[in-house]
Amino acid sequence: MRARDFFYVSGTYGTAKGDDGHDYLPISGKLGRDIDVEQGYESARLVAINLLAMARAELGSLDVVERPVRLAGHVNSTPEFAQAPAVLDGASDLLIEVFGEERGTHARIALYQSDLPRQAPLAAELILLLREDA
Repeated sequence: MRARDFFYVSGTYGTAKGDDGHDYLPISGKLGRDIDVEQGYESARLVAINLLAMARAELGSLDVVERPVRLAGHVNSTPEFAQAPAVLDGASDLLIEVFGEERGTHARIALYQSDLPRQAPLAAELILLLREDA
């Protein structure tokens, strides 16, 4: 959704396309019980890829994006799991890879979630600042 110079995107997990064309979760489960931080990190990278793909589909190109502004991650974890920021690093690192160190740095928050649909390790939302000429 576009609001003036900002584009908001949310509602995705770390899915991938299967051979049959349908989405599936290559990594699933709860952090601290079923999967570890490294697997959560990889799932977060997939979430960021999906968020950017959704933005590109709506905007026509990521060239109109000035920079990511804010990333919020909801990490599906056990009560004793305390490494949600390390999991969300997967998405943050990908944004920096895509936009570069100067433009890719963003504000973020890693939230703990007691459950997510389909046993997704995390869900995220992203706010992008659009270029003035977009």
